Amino acid sequence: MSVLHIQDMTLSYGAKTVLSDIDLPEIQGGTMVGVLGPNGVGKSTFMRALAGVGDYSGRVFLDGENVEEMTYLQRSGLIGYLPQTLPQGTSLVAYEAVLSACRAVRPDLSASVVEDMVEEVFDVLGIRHLAFHALSKLSGGQRQMVGLAQVIVRKPSLLLLDEPTSALDLRWQLGVFDVVKSLVKQRNGICLMPIHDINLALRHCDQILLFSRGGILAYGPPEAAMTEENLRIAYRVEGRVETCSQGKPYVIAETALPFSE
Repeated sequence: MSVLHIQDMTLSYGAKTVLSDIDLPEIQGGTMVGVLGPNGVGKSTFMRALAGVGDYSGRVFLDGENVEEMTYLQRSGLIGYLPQTLPQGTSLVAYEAVLSACRAVRPDLSASVVEDMVEEVFDVLGIRHLAFHALSKLSGGQRQMVGLAQVIVRKPSLLLLDEPTSALDLRWQLGVFDVVKSLVKQRNGICLMPIHDINLALRHCDQILLFSRGGILAYGPPEAAMTEENLRIAYRVEGRVETCSQGKPYVIAETALPFSE
């Protein structure tokens, strides 16, 4: 079972501190964490730091090992990072793009095993019909699904998916959440997912990490983390947090507040 522990993390741009004092209790395997907060608060910077492609101070432990002390190959095998940017529209077909992504970080596996893994991920995500289409011919949403396949196929312990549903319609958004949550549970992995749709996060995630300006405003189960007060502080929005028929919280936004308050 995977365990992620973040201690005293601070993220900066030059002399400007973006987020500080990020301390989280151990996140256990099988947990899906929705990362929420307003634009520009530092969610993507936080993802890049955890992925090992952005600078930070503090310590991040995955399965008891300091991420900073891992080799590139170790980190790439354990951590799957999907940035906001879509996969480039090249002449590679989707199957080749996913196959190459897996081979790059799993040299320990035979060609036949890798091919089986690629076949499986296309089926799991429901994108087999895209396998032999060039990326340059795919829509933004289709390329986003291929990018997700490139990450999932590696079977990492930690999934860092930055806005993985931003280019998708509602049906595909729900499908992505269903697939990712199922994989996290099956593999006892961990997923951190920044997302703008608050209600999707509240409905599908086990824990919510809510950032406000400068640091963490709340971390915990959706019903505890997303309160009307926290909605006001983080997003500058007056609204209500209701409970749906399935017992899940959801936000009804009503009024945008001035930033000067």
